[in-house]
Amino acid sequence: MAVRSLFDVPAPAKLNLFLHVVGRRPDGYHLLQSIFVLIDWCDTLHFEARSDGTLARHDLGAELPADDLCLRAARALQVASSTAAGADISIEKKVPWGAGMGGGSSDAASTLLALNTLWGLHWPLHRLMALGLGLGADIPFFLGGSNAFVEGIGERLTPLRLPRQWLAVVKPSAHVETRGIFQSPLLARNTEPVILEGLFASAGGSSAVDFGQVLGGFGRNDLQPPALSICPEIERAASLLEATFGNSRMTGSGSAVFARAGTDELPVATMPADLEAGWVGRMCRSLEHHPLAGWAPD
Repeated sequence: MAVRSLFDVPAPAKLNLFLHVVGRRPDGYHLLQSIFVLIDWCDTLHFEARSDGTLARHDLGAELPADDLCLRAARALQVASSTAAGADISIEKKVPWGAGMGGGSSDAASTLLALNTLWGLHWPLHRLMALGLGLGADIPFFLGGSNAFVEGIGERLTPLRLPRQWLAVVKPSAHVETRGIFQSPLLARNTEPVILEGLFASAGGSSAVDFGQVLGGFGRNDLQPPALSICPEIERAASLLEATFGNSRMTGSGSAVFARAGTDELPVATMPADLEAGWVGRMCRSLEHHPLAGWAPD
């Protein structure tokens, strides 16, 4: 029997444990290295099949742009697969917009995986990832199913087994435009590339690295200095987490910041209660793998 609906499909956010800009391609795209970790701050999507080919999005919370990445992903899969099917897509948006947490890309990835099932396409994962890369550089990561060392413009993924950890996340009310960050003269574009095996070696050669310790004094987010010059709220949020947890770092192109808050059953401290008006804070757990891992055949 064909699947007609899929409800409560999760779309988890991610954090960049570090983000280095290691070069630039001739076409202007920046070459990055990062470790992406999935967290349990998720959007939730619901899908119902339509036979008339229509793609319609229904916002169950905050109103999204008329033609967001989720709809573009659905349309791209519909065209590429030549299917006559459509879908009603409902989104409960929880991940903050403009945070550098990949919320839109995660929604798009979950949409590709869900519609691949709903429409009975049976596309293999590599085919979905190729389609996703053409829509957004973070989408292949969310399709990949695991935490990863990410290189290039987001298309080169090395899966990593990371121990679960607590991560305190604060999203200021302001956000920054990614284009402004990458055009800033404050952006370093020549950070020395990381050799992944060197990180493993520093943890005793284990394939399950405690990155909370390995990266405790390692790396940075190269996008953070230009972001701070544009958005002072980021610096105030980072200082608040630094005072509480002893560390802080911006994720992606901002404006959310996070702090490592322990790997035990309970975090080492609670989320600060004195957040500024309009800020959102949440104590998150990292995920060992994406909740939709295995939805598309290898």
